[in-house]
Amino acid sequence: MAENSIKPRIRFKGYTDAWEQRKLGDIGETYGGLSGKSGEDFGHGNAKFVTYMNVFTNPIADTEMTESIEIDSRQVQVKIGDVFFTTSSETPEEVGMSSVWLKNEENIYLNSFCFGYRPKITMNSYYLAYMLRSVEIREKIVFLAQGISRYNISKKKMMEITIPLPSDSEQSKLGSIFKQLDNLITLHQRKYDKFVNIKKALLEKMFPQGDETTPKIRFKGFTDAWEQREFNSIVKRVTEMAATDGLPRVEYEDIVSGQGTLNKDIYKKQSNKVGILFDDGDVLFGKLRPYLKNWLFAAFKGIAVGDFWVLRANNADGEYIYTLLQIDTFQNIANQATGTKMPRADWSLVSKQQFFIPRTIAEQHRIGVVFKQLDNLITLHQRQLEKLKNIKSALLEKMFV
Repeated sequence: MAENSIKPRIRFKGYTDAWEQRKLGDIGETYGGLSGKSGEDFGHGNAKFVTYMNVFTNPIADTEMTESIEIDSRQVQVKIGDVFFTTSSETPEEVGMSSVWLKNEENIYLNSFCFGYRPKITMNSYYLAYMLRSVEIREKIVFLAQGISRYNISKKKMMEITIPLPSDSEQSKLGSIFKQLDNLITLHQRKYDKFVNIKKALLEKMFPQGDETTPKIRFKGFTDAWEQREFNSIVKRVTEMAATDGLPRVEYEDIVSGQGTLNKDIYKKQSNKVGILFDDGDVLFGKLRPYLKNWLFAAFKGIAVGDFWVLRANNADGEYIYTLLQIDTFQNIANQATGTKMPRADWSLVSKQQFFIPRTIAEQHRIGVVFKQLDNLITLHQRQLEKLKNIKSALLEKMFV
């Protein structure tokens, strides 16, 4: 093999040597997983086993990935630095996924749908974890997968795979940078989940529920009972068709479902399609398969192409109307759709439905602003997540051989 073929495209400064290549079977040994019965009484102490799905999902294993099980004393206990490989999957791309155990705990065992691998040489565990999920190594593993309806891979074939072994210090640097990336991904995922949950809770508590005439949570200074109004009295359904050149077109494929954001710069789209003309401040609601949640608060003038309702606030605040579309009460009505294969929300039903609304535009606006701010935070962390995941994916390809 040529020397430049065992050097990564991206390296840390000061490292120039070619990487050593070794077979997994030459530098470690395998052991089998166990079969057992879940229960409260354990045959070998307070034992737990690492589950198949968690090995498949995570490059680094921990105690949150375990379930209780009965075992016997013949089983091999997991040790820190061990690697777990899944042995089968429904697709070849998922077979042979790996996870490295990094907890120094006793009475942990491996599920029978996996096998264990224990290195006989000193290796940086974080390097090992991410290297085994690099593009180069995953391609080697997938190439060995066999099956039709379900794909399998043998321990013997896995042990023939060659892996790259840089110096200890370079291993440490590589493991560290990917661990830092995962920590950032986890941080933004938690923040994203947190704001999504806050929004979900506030959509319940800032709107009246059941027989209530006021919500549980309100802004200071607002005390009047809310009023019930027919939907068609607080919105005007816009139906003017247009094919104006220079206006951006919005289609279902441009909207991030359930988030009300665009997934591309629609001004760069080349289109002369006919659709419904909308203005800045209008609300787009995807009436085709409304459970897909294709909705958008428009901050620009454009043309809605496809099965949209274009809604314009009428004696109401536009951002409040946009928020109202997202509560369960509205969604339940909208999803009483007509049609089976291609269900569409029924305007004759939705337009006559009564919904609670604050009596003052000021309170409506305050509610709309809160949810707009939450949406901005959700979008911010979602974009950070996507950016970090893309960086990690690119580095997994370019920092390993």
